[in-house]
Amino acid sequence: MGESIFRELHRDASCAARTGILSLPHGNVPTPAFMPVGTNATVKAVEPKDIEEMGFSIILANTYHLFLRPGPDIIAKAGGLHGFSGWKKNFLTDSGGFQIFSLSQFRKIVDEGVHFRSHIDGSSHVLTPENVVDVQVAFNSDIQMALDICAPWGETEKKAYRATMLTYEWAKRAKARWMVQRDRGYRGYLFGIVQGNFYRALRELSAAQIASLDFPGIAIGGLSIGEPKDSYIEYLEYTAALLPPEKPHYLMGIGTPDYIIEAVRNGIDIFDCVYPTRTARNGLLFTSRGQITIKKAVYRDDFLPIDPECSCRVCRTYSRAYLHHLFRNNEILYSMLASQHNLHFMAQFVHSIRRAIEEDRFTSFARDFLDMYDGSGQE
Repeated sequence: MGESIFRELHRDASCAARTGILSLPHGNVPTPAFMPVGTNATVKAVEPKDIEEMGFSIILANTYHLFLRPGPDIIAKAGGLHGFSGWKKNFLTDSGGFQIFSLSQFRKIVDEGVHFRSHIDGSSHVLTPENVVDVQVAFNSDIQMALDICAPWGETEKKAYRATMLTYEWAKRAKARWMVQRDRGYRGYLFGIVQGNFYRALRELSAAQIASLDFPGIAIGGLSIGEPKDSYIEYLEYTAALLPPEKPHYLMGIGTPDYIIEAVRNGIDIFDCVYPTRTARNGLLFTSRGQITIKKAVYRDDFLPIDPECSCRVCRTYSRAYLHHLFRNNEILYSMLASQHNLHFMAQFVHSIRRAIEEDRFTSFARDFLDMYDGSGQE
């Protein structure tokens, strides 16, 4: 058994939903936890102090983008991501695998790793399981992810099998490199990633392979990549049941309330997504009764707060009419206020989830929440 960084506190009586504590170098993280995405070591339009005040204790930064600009050497000189960004709590950094998946026209996958051209300037680079670990060590990531291959929705079983097997081989190499770095004093943790696409046998194979490597934590990759929602639910439930229960479980790239509820129901502990902040900047705001599109004319003279039931500073101070005005005039302040509100909503949402689990009422909480919240939007 490897080093334990997770302690389960309570499991709901009706399902696999659980609360716990994730112990990391820059403080404990109560779970289930949502991680705001700070692609370039910043959550867009929100200061680190505001993120902390909302109650978040871990954010995600993107290895691919930070590797290209400003580069690991500059970040290392600044004292890692914490010194560089001013965020003093935890960072999880992804491996770059998903960005390589999404920029398929720029890359070639071989046994060694991934050869790719920068989407910024066309320069050539190679990512291997070993140098991805080293880059994240330079970042001083509290959690780093092993390099993997995310096969697209609709992939053939033959190609999905190759991706699964390469993910496993790369995971073994990443762990070996991580152990070398741990011997040198690095204190962050490495998580392995389960792949397998939308084939049950491959999911089972990948879960067994990654679990056998005894990483400190384990992630589910390759979901929420364009598949129908029923396929997401089916393969989430199937894969989550295969994970070792003593490990923290991370579901990569989900951030809508309905998808989060399904994740928590299946024992997922942490999750991330750009959705709350990206949609905020584009005019979609969360409320307890669904989403509103603030650019619509109906809000021009609506002097209610975004959500009358919300306690965030934005809702205590500003009206829908004012946010509508800012958005229509492309004011920077709009993005700042909208992002703060949506992230506060997410922080309170997961806090309510934790409380419901502790009180053995997660199933009823989920039903009541989704009855109130229309994920397709009010307008």
